[in-house]
Amino acid sequence: MRVALIGQQDFGKAVLEAFLARGDQVVGVFCAPEKPGARPDPFKLDAQEKGLPLFQFDSLRSAEAQNAMRALDADLGVMAFVLQFVPQELVHIPKHGTIQFHPSLLPRYRGPSAINWPIIRNDTETGLTIFRPTDGLDEGPVILQKRTPIGPDDTLGNVYFERLFPLGVQALLEAADLVVGGLHLEHEQDEALATYEGWCRADASRINWHSHVDMVYNLIRGCNPAPGAWTTFKGQKIQIFDARKSIFRRFKDVEGHVAEVTAVSDTSFTVSAQGGHVEVFKAKGEGGKKDSGGAVARALGLQPGSQLGT
Repeated sequence: MRVALIGQQDFGKAVLEAFLARGDQVVGVFCAPEKPGARPDPFKLDAQEKGLPLFQFDSLRSAEAQNAMRALDADLGVMAFVLQFVPQELVHIPKHGTIQFHPSLLPRYRGPSAINWPIIRNDTETGLTIFRPTDGLDEGPVILQKRTPIGPDDTLGNVYFERLFPLGVQALLEAADLVVGGLHLEHEQDEALATYEGWCRADASRINWHSHVDMVYNLIRGCNPAPGAWTTFKGQKIQIFDARKSIFRRFKDVEGHVAEVTAVSDTSFTVSAQGGHVEVFKAKGEGGKKDSGGAVARALGLQPGSQLGT
């Protein structure tokens, strides 16, 4: 199979390696240009090391990009983690068109942060979709889907790196075989079930300690490791990563006011929220590095009675 890959970062690299490992011919690699000062893209570096034709266009809408794809004479285009807009004029050039990976069960969670939001919303299941890209964002016909549970303490990191990442690589191989072999079925997405969510960035990941402890905890784990749920102390930003929640069962169990630090230990600090506590095991102070909750608390001067969100 002659494959043209469009992608970036570690997922794109893993897909490249997987196609090559089973004997397919990767005839060309397209990846976005790096921003000034950014680290080189692992996908790009891997393609260069293997001597593969590499293309970095500012826009895939350009005639140059389409001519480059046309010259590759690919059987299939494969989109593996793509943030550039890919027009229909380009995706239809390979003999069997193009397939795309998306880390949700479409039509739910269309958009760029499709792994964060199901965890933040306390869903118990997510998955991935391989579909035909159209000009609508994540709106094309579905070829196949894979499902995976979300446990009550799963984080973005667990769900992506341990499940959706390896499942996604294998699903792209499976879908490629189905499409090139003429064995696949395509199902239109049900628009009545569709949802769109935008980026989960800093403005969406600030902790409201007055929310129920379940909501606070789900935000923390849905933003771990990126973008990192955060709060403030005396104007300094504190990002919170690894944590554990505890629930109040009786009124007499309540310690402290909402957003108050109730305990600091060698390894953690604990904060009160509505209905329970959040114990923080991994955090990062503004301008610092990730460290244990206890170490960050000591560096910032957190102690029982300190009020967060200030």
